[in-house]
Amino acid sequence: MTHNNHETLPKDAGGNKIIRIAKTTLLYIFKLIVGMAILVGASVALSKLGAIHGKDLPESYFSNGYPTIVKLLDSEVFMGFVFFVTVAILVYVVYLFWCLHEVAVHRAAAMSSAHTQIVFALSLCGLFIDKTWWVLAIIIAFARWDVLSAGLSNIIRNGREPIEKSEA
Repeated sequence: MTHNNHETLPKDAGGNKIIRIAKTTLLYIFKLIVGMAILVGASVALSKLGAIHGKDLPESYFSNGYPTIVKLLDSEVFMGFVFFVTVAILVYVVYLFWCLHEVAVHRAAAMSSAHTQIVFALSLCGLFIDKTWWVLAIIIAFARWDVLSAGLSNIIRNGREPIEKSEA
């Protein structure tokens, strides 16, 4: 009595794969369109907040007439785009700094450490008071307390025993 452990695929498995690929592709295209719409909308909205104030330079200042990039730099929509991208980069850098700042808390939580709350408190103290507290939180979060306690126990245990002097 032999059993065939191989599962047979339904005859429509190829169709399901095509539908799944089509859904993934359409979702990706939709996200791209939404992202581009947000980028263009924010650029236009930010361009309405300000105007380009500059001094018109005469064409004689340039050897071959006006450079083509001057028209782009005089465009309020382009400057709105540049402002939006700059703000987005700054927000992303602040987010990365926050992730770096919270690495001790995440490590303590991942290890299910009993020190998670003290690490969080020290991390906040490091954010608002002094970075020394954050360094202490990192040390507490990444320390192997079982190894440290065994080492300290060995130091205490060996400290009570007299050291035998070898005869020279």
